[in-house]
Amino acid sequence: MLAIERRSQILSTIEAEKSVLVVELAKKYDVTEETIRRDLEKLEKEGFVKKTYGGAVLTENLSAELPYRIREKTNEAQKLIVAQKVFDLVEVGENIMLDASSTCVFIARKLKEKGKLTIITNSVEILLECADCENLNLIATGGTLRGSSLSLVGQAAVRSIGKFTADKAVISCKGLDFDKGIMESDISEAEIKKAMAENSKQLILAVDNSKFNRLSFVKSLAWQQVNTITADSAPNEWSQFFKKNQIKFV
Repeated sequence: MLAIERRSQILSTIEAEKSVLVVELAKKYDVTEETIRRDLEKLEKEGFVKKTYGGAVLTENLSAELPYRIREKTNEAQKLIVAQKVFDLVEVGENIMLDASSTCVFIARKLKEKGKLTIITNSVEILLECADCENLNLIATGGTLRGSSLSLVGQAAVRSIGKFTADKAVISCKGLDFDKGIMESDISEAEIKKAMAENSKQLILAVDNSKFNRLSFVKSLAWQQVNTITADSAPNEWSQFFKKNQIKFV
């Protein structure tokens, strides 16, 4: 196994389990403990993890963002549940905006079964995923490629979104906070989500339960902009919050 592949798998493990031990990783990958320490040092320099005595934990850096291929494999079961919920909310013939989150990739895969739809997206992965689906009319926003998220961002993408009015925009996020609202780790991604919200009749926020009570770097949207939230589950205090703020919770 190449070092880059091993580090990718280690990062995926840390994302899922929040911490790892050097001795266990050395046994798992049949390499020396020193090799694993170098892997963790590399991941720490990249801002993804923080080394601890005998291992490492996931970083608390609010602007750090895991590579798309790692996020895609995290909480897959929960994202499949969310995708089904969104599928049930979308009507045949609608124009749908989808952001470049890994959750929306799962949603796009499910929407291929819906029937005729127009999908407007800044996600390279969604464009590739749906390219061969005759039911879907795909519109790419254009813009500058952001490799870590396989997304198209920047003012060209924002202007492109502004040319359309969608029936529904479906977005995800990095974190949800009662006071700060919907949060992102990157300003350019936040701008895309804001543009989608402003240019759609309804906004659906699609999240898995790991996003609740989680802060990130920049505020993307306020709660008043959200019509519906879909999730695999939510803490009771959040269900009460949605009810109080007249946000439909599916």
